[in-house]
Amino acid sequence: MNDPTLDRTAEGRTVLLRGGEVHSPADPFATAMVVERGAIAWVGSEGAADSFADGVDEVIELNGALVTPAFTDAHVHTTATGLALTGLDLSGARTLADTLDRVRAHAAGRPGDRVLLGHGWDASGWPEGRPPRRAELDEATGGRPLYLTRVDVHSAVVTTALLDLVPGVSDLAGYHPDAPLTGAAHHAVRAAAQGSVTVRQRADAQRAALAHAASLGIGSLHECAGPEISGEDDLTGLLALAAAEPGPRVFGYWAEAAESAADLEKARALGALGAAGDLFVDGSLGSHTACLHQPYADTPHTGTAYLDRAAVTAHVAACTEAGVQAGFHAIGDAAVGAVVEGVRAAAERVGLARVRAARHRVEHAEMMTPETIAAFAELGLTASVQPAFDAAWGGEEGMYAQRLGAGRARTLNPYAAMLRAGVPLALGSDSPVTPLDPWGTVRAAAFHRTPEHRVSVRAAFTAHTRGGWRAIGRDDAGVLVPGAPADYAVWRTGELVVQVPDTRVAGWSTDPRSGTPGLPDLTPGGQLPVCVRTVVGGRTVHLRPDE
Repeated sequence: MNDPTLDRTAEGRTVLLRGGEVHSPADPFATAMVVERGAIAWVGSEGAADSFADGVDEVIELNGALVTPAFTDAHVHTTATGLALTGLDLSGARTLADTLDRVRAHAAGRPGDRVLLGHGWDASGWPEGRPPRRAELDEATGGRPLYLTRVDVHSAVVTTALLDLVPGVSDLAGYHPDAPLTGAAHHAVRAAAQGSVTVRQRADAQRAALAHAASLGIGSLHECAGPEISGEDDLTGLLALAAAEPGPRVFGYWAEAAESAADLEKARALGALGAAGDLFVDGSLGSHTACLHQPYADTPHTGTAYLDRAAVTAHVAACTEAGVQAGFHAIGDAAVGAVVEGVRAAAERVGLARVRAARHRVEHAEMMTPETIAAFAELGLTASVQPAFDAAWGGEEGMYAQRLGAGRARTLNPYAAMLRAGVPLALGSDSPVTPLDPWGTVRAAAFHRTPEHRVSVRAAFTAHTRGGWRAIGRDDAGVLVPGAPADYAVWRTGELVVQVPDTRVAGWSTDPRSGTPGLPDLTPGGQLPVCVRTVVGGRTVHLRPDE
């Protein structure tokens, strides 16, 4: 590729990209594209591109590279992602001893931090079979305040010094003398830990996360904020930073329950698109807080219900009447059922057509049944899902099987059935729970550990590009057609193919007569595409240094 200047220019420039593969439904054989005033102006063949060459401000020679819509990650916690990128990341720790060694080294290297922060431990795969004890963490940190979130962010282990900063924490639900904190106790210590982060540290973490997202071809993020997750200043600071500096677009959600239109004023004032995202109906499977109809396989409990059907009904009705998108975090089958029952009751109150038009959303939606899948389609609910969860925790011996037993675990994340029923899907990562990794996410959906839940690469790709835009009510974006926003990524990759679960369909799709544009080969074990450029609104926000 040539040495471009587009990254230093405004949206008003006219740019011709040519000599590559342009993934566009407008022309399945397109090799060139024109961008003007921040939008796609034309896509077509190489021969036709000659007529544009003299009238544009910039010509970018693709040299065979692939151009696709930029990805949208539909569920992100940006500041936490940045802190994990710049701080103590325990996702690679494979034993308890390794974890304690990493904590010890991190504490030694951060003598000035008021509170030590870390993320990503997962004891379910450790040979010791347990997380660090408080005394072990006290020793490793030299008695300093420490907050370490489990990989799912629904529980945490902490030091005694951090507990001392939260008066009355031992009286809160979810407090355990020497086990991970959950529920209200976890939320209280999280607030204390996050309160130690300075404005500068927070902004630096947000910049790191946004730059990392851009380097992966991500053009938009859905920030899932809320009073029990991050805080008002965190959301407003992120939205202001994203608006002021080149980078991915950030669409914010504020997860606070409402009973009337007046209760939604805070979300509006904060600049949020809706009162959705991580509005917790339950917790997570890894922390035993996802709400189930039947007990866990490895504990006699059924999890935790944070909102009931009545609260769901009130929230959806208030949001629908106010023209605000509602949404919930629901993982367990009992939690998903409560959401369906509540949304259906709200539809009876305010009208099914109005509820469907609002495109309310449900985050995660893992333990689905045929009945709840049909209800999602009936009620127009978007499922904001994370295929990397299955890649990380699925399978016959994974965490899901440990928590639920192999039989129930095999029912999780049934993407194929959801698409067949007409449930809109938007793909994301829930970063830092699983990393920002768009092509890895598409691969995880297409090569689901349970074969009957697999979808085509094309369907997963669409859910991770156009699906994220549709989830915020935009049907005109996430696709490279004239008039769409010029949010795209350029990739260095191998031969383009069509991959679907049914080989008979694949055989027809690769026939040129089908007009089906190809995508990179995502067979597990192969190399994923490398992003060489990411453009948002016609402005380059990432350029790989060696290009």
